[in-house]
Amino acid sequence: MGNGTGEVEGAGDDSGVGRLLAAVRAGEAGDVPALLEPLDAAERKLALTRLKALRTEVRAGKWETPPYVPSRIRSALYVAGAGCVPTPAAAASWLGARDLQLREEDKPLALAAIGDRDPEWAADLAGRLAGRRAVAENSYPLLHGLVVRSGYAVPPTDGYVTGWTWHLTDDRLVERLRGDPQTPTLVAHALAMAEPPERLTRPIGRRPARHWPSALRTLVEEGVLDRAQVLDLCVSRLLRGGPLRNLRLPLEMVQLLAPDAEELRQRIPDWVGIAADAPSIVAGYAQDVLVELASAGAVPVGALAEMTSGVLFRTEKKLVRAQLALVGKVLAREPGAAGELLPAVTEAFGNEDTGVQERALKLVARHLPGVDAEVRRELAEAAGLLGPTHRQAAEELFGADLEEAAALPYEEILPPVPEAQLVPPPATTVEELVSELVAKRLSEEPMAFERTLDGLVRHAHRDRAAVAEAVREAFPSPQWEQRTHCFTHTTHGIHGVLAGVLGLLNPTLVDFRRTKGHGADICLHQALSGVLDARLWEAADLVGTDALPFLLATPTWHTGAIDPLVLVGRLREYRDAGVEPAPVDFAQALLRVLRADPSAGRAAEEAAALGTAAGRRLAAWLGEEAAVGPTVRFLRRDEDKTLRRYHLFDRLVVDLGEHPVVRAEFPPAFQWLGGALEATPRRCHHWVEGRAQWAPVLPADRELLAACLLPALAHSAEADARGATEPLTALAEADGPVGRAVLLALAYGLGCVDADDRLRAVDAVLVLASRGELDARGLGTELAWLVAEGSVKPNRLADAARTAAATGAYGTVWAILAAMLPGLLGAAKPIRGLGEVLAVAADCVERSGAGGEVAGLDALASGRGSSQLVVQAKRLLNALHQGADQPLTETVRIGR
Repeated sequence: MGNGTGEVEGAGDDSGVGRLLAAVRAGEAGDVPALLEPLDAAERKLALTRLKALRTEVRAGKWETPPYVPSRIRSALYVAGAGCVPTPAAAASWLGARDLQLREEDKPLALAAIGDRDPEWAADLAGRLAGRRAVAENSYPLLHGLVVRSGYAVPPTDGYVTGWTWHLTDDRLVERLRGDPQTPTLVAHALAMAEPPERLTRPIGRRPARHWPSALRTLVEEGVLDRAQVLDLCVSRLLRGGPLRNLRLPLEMVQLLAPDAEELRQRIPDWVGIAADAPSIVAGYAQDVLVELASAGAVPVGALAEMTSGVLFRTEKKLVRAQLALVGKVLAREPGAAGELLPAVTEAFGNEDTGVQERALKLVARHLPGVDAEVRRELAEAAGLLGPTHRQAAEELFGADLEEAAALPYEEILPPVPEAQLVPPPATTVEELVSELVAKRLSEEPMAFERTLDGLVRHAHRDRAAVAEAVREAFPSPQWEQRTHCFTHTTHGIHGVLAGVLGLLNPTLVDFRRTKGHGADICLHQALSGVLDARLWEAADLVGTDALPFLLATPTWHTGAIDPLVLVGRLREYRDAGVEPAPVDFAQALLRVLRADPSAGRAAEEAAALGTAAGRRLAAWLGEEAAVGPTVRFLRRDEDKTLRRYHLFDRLVVDLGEHPVVRAEFPPAFQWLGGALEATPRRCHHWVEGRAQWAPVLPADRELLAACLLPALAHSAEADARGATEPLTALAEADGPVGRAVLLALAYGLGCVDADDRLRAVDAVLVLASRGELDARGLGTELAWLVAEGSVKPNRLADAARTAAATGAYGTVWAILAAMLPGLLGAAKPIRGLGEVLAVAADCVERSGAGGEVAGLDALASGRGSSQLVVQAKRLLNALHQGADQPLTETVRIGR
């Protein structure tokens, strides 16, 4: 440590410990093992104390100026500590620390520094390090050296195996595997891993010698690896399932080993389970195996029936049709198996594809004479799953055995109206608070973030020293301690406030950040995130002082909204304590307060009676008339002569409207909401994160929030981005009107590439429907032109509509599609994929009993051909002709 004269403390110490510390400070890791060798236990204990002090200095950034190189000092610290720590537990803690790092060229030095420890000591340390994945992956040479020295068994952990694969992969892979005695054990572990090491999953590429599956096949052929064990491990891993990326290795291994008929037959139960539950590609391979075995008569009827039930439950048409074909071939050869196989075939009666239903019904009809009365009744009961299209054929087939359902009016099933949930109070103790900071995924849980932030502010106000001590213990090596002069944090982070508690932030930087505004050309997602940034910087500046006893903006409800009377009560506490509200915190509170709440009038009176500037400001805000909402439009292709805009999202113009009060009175981070942004198209090139935190910024103005979300949602649908619909559930539960911005947000969400994104959009649509706030006709109109423009793909929309309808909301989905279809059916060129949408529409009409006419449908249905578009048009037209005449609204039932 410097003593103010430019000299290093202890530089003149010529003892063994002094020379060791001098080498560490100079970053000379290569000299450390030799300097450690003559030191006895007492000297090493003294050296360790000084090394810990030096480590603290390095961690605080006191050795980052020339001539010192922090990475070299950390590397030397790593090696020196390895030779001085007395126990395996202490050694594992030192060698596994995140703040220490070892350069690649210095990795053998740690093993040399440890020296000749007892075998038990070395084995204990190896086991501890191997159990920490990140450490084991990067420290394989050290762990392997400890294992070799100790003579104990290899620690087969995920981290150790991953490090092993990185260490061995080169053009001599087969030779190195053949010569490594630990290969059988570690290969077995690798094949069973939930996420195989990346090196094992690489394709053969330009260096086939480094292709692990090929190398393992060679070792199996040579007898180095047991063939039966490898096959068992691979098949078992496929049976356990998971994402396809994690199953490519075992699938490729099985394919390379090419099991013979006997090896396949021994694993029939596994193939049955894989065919039912694995990802499509893996399930297809298992199905091919079982088809081959069944063709040879090697699959028992019971196993085939189990397989059939599982496969027919899947949604992939290729697998379903192949399974029906297989059952047909088996029944043609073994008619006596009908009693066991046909009940499994009825699983296809509930398939969303009417063509699949028809195939299954024909298969049952062909072999129905070969079953007894009990099975016949079971099949007839299952026929109730068939759609209305095949109802008549089922009645003709089963006759009296088909129970007639009571003629009940159709009831629409919608989810219950979401009830507002109170945000729990903040942690009552510092220990509970710190546990939340360590354990909570605050970036993904906005209300958990809000209550934890409020708890941190409250406890720091009561006892800043206690909170600071607890934070230091919980975060022993936080990133902010290394360069506090340039500290930054993500929009969803809370580390800035923690650094404020510890007094580590530059006051000038904090003052700049908390008062920073936005330019007129900022993208909307940055603007939304900037609100939270400003809140965090303000909290970081004031935390632990009398100026911030607690947060005014902490939500009352899970949507992010604040009850007006609750906010009045908070301002009353501020008045009684003689505290003026922090500007950013108060501004966010105003945006969150429910101005349309029944209690808003009473709250305005009580706020005015407080006699404070903040009270009068709240009263005026609650009594202010709603500002003009945002407008959304799209430039025509000929409007912009300077840029070629091929995507619709490039032509999206969002005008947030003018709000003079916000623009004049709110802090800079909020003024964009008052009309400070230019209403021009914006293409954002930023990495978007923290989406979950956007919705709570504007929980009381749904249309404004939707307008802010639109650019990200449009980009997600057209450019195949993912995750943009995360705020849609909160948008549906927010307060305020539903206008074009909300409808466009929903429409884009239904057309997103990612299935999870579409599912969130479906949930939002159903929530709005259950609340009676869904403009189905308006949503259908927006969808029609988005599909026509190519922004929303029909197949994605069909999937989303099918998912929504399957919940029981057939009437709601039909109301949307009925408004959408007229704008698409008359297109000069048929829209690719529209047949899938018509299939969903036909199903909705058949099940809801809707009637009426759709412009353009007659002409399409009268066309020739057997394309899905024409077939489904005819089906929809027939269903509408048979539909009931009563309005859909009379059949809607809210709640389950």
